[in-house]
Amino acid sequence: MYFHLILTDNCNLCCSYCRAKAFLDLDESESERAVEIDERIPIDLEYDPETLYAFLRKDPAPTVTFYGGEPLLRADLIERIITESPVQRFMMQTNGLLLDRLSPAIISRFTTILVSLDGRRELTDASRGEGVYDRAMKNIRYIRANGYEGELIARMTVTEKTDIVDAVHWLAENPDFPFTSIHWQLDANFAGDFSHREFAAWVAGSYNPGIRTLVTDWVDHMETQGEVLRWYPFLDCMEDLLLGRPSLLRCGSGHTNYTIMTDGHIAPCPVMIGMKQYYVGHIRDAEPVKLDHISVGGECLNCPIRTFCGGRCLYSNITRPWSEPERRLVCSTVENLHAALSEALPRVRKLLAEGKISWAQFHHEKFNGCEIIP
Repeated sequence: MYFHLILTDNCNLCCSYCRAKAFLDLDESESERAVEIDERIPIDLEYDPETLYAFLRKDPAPTVTFYGGEPLLRADLIERIITESPVQRFMMQTNGLLLDRLSPAIISRFTTILVSLDGRRELTDASRGEGVYDRAMKNIRYIRANGYEGELIARMTVTEKTDIVDAVHWLAENPDFPFTSIHWQLDANFAGDFSHREFAAWVAGSYNPGIRTLVTDWVDHMETQGEVLRWYPFLDCMEDLLLGRPSLLRCGSGHTNYTIMTDGHIAPCPVMIGMKQYYVGHIRDAEPVKLDHISVGGECLNCPIRTFCGGRCLYSNITRPWSEPERRLVCSTVENLHAALSEALPRVRKLLAEGKISWAQFHHEKFNGCEIIP
């Protein structure tokens, strides 16, 4: 099983699409009207790590992803857990600013590190704070220079400020450090801010056309370079289209990938903090390989591309943050992704048949923190 392990809710940034929204005068939202939130969740991990280790020993092959807040604010806990726990596979989602707090020996234990970067320096700093891009890139170069050989994924948050084509190409080709692995997620939960945004116009005029351009660029690169770039919204979905393989939620939430809260309760998703009616147990007595499945419902069950999309987001499916027009708008981005990849499918099949690319190039770590469906 895969487990996100929340070490702290604290963060050393206040990004415009995240914590900064708490300081805005937003519209009232009823998105969590049917969800009871436990406000007593501790800020930092408060249980004995030995309880965690006993829980993880019941799983023959657990994978742990350190998560926050910013998990590297608790670098001490990361080092302790990596050193003491029975786990062999570790991943981490981080803003990258504190990567130099871990020794090269500890960093080398990670199979995957996701670093939050939104594209060029100007775009990243506009949303995340002045100097963030340079500090994160400095630390990325530092861990590579000190021997880190695992996968580094640039994990973008995409908003109306984003030219998706420019941002992805910049991260893939930039001279500071070219990322072979890239993922992006839309800032589209609309926590009372939809009426203040130009999201609909941006989706129609920029984002959806940009996705089609990127899919073409992605396949062109296969054709000219013989390489399948690890752009996760394309990579995971295209592999399944090639195999005719249906998917549940592609992030794994609620069926393969669970989250351990700071008090030891287990939730289906790292965003579902305090949503206690959806908890599936506690690490002190739960069986990791027998956790209840929490599935999407509602209109997703009758969607013609459900087995492609998987339901996009369990949290959104439960809390329903969108009006019907807003939901249709978000779903249109997934429909556009599906159509673009489906249209490219014959070209990719031909490249495989000709031996210009191989099946092995589509292999990737499932449930590595990428939501897959943006």
